[in-house]
Amino acid sequence: MIDVQQEYENRMAALSGQEKVARSVSMWKWSRDVIARQILEQEPDCDPEILKWKVAQRVYASEPAVLALIQQALDRVSH
Repeated sequence: MIDVQQEYENRMAALSGQEKVARSVSMWKWSRDVIARQILEQEPDCDPEILKWKVAQRVYASEPAVLALIQQALDRVSH
């Protein structure tokens, strides 16, 4: 009997490069959408432009230089 991990690896290996990229893009969008929903649960009236930057803050939480740029953008759209 084949295990789940081996089956997953076999299926991933069978994908073309384009299919792998499309899968990654889809997963990235799904992750951003989950984060956006979490933020909107806390801030239902969040402006879409601000929401975009708040999602980016969470995505890049471990990147101080990127966070600084995101904060600058948030400061611009919040005023």
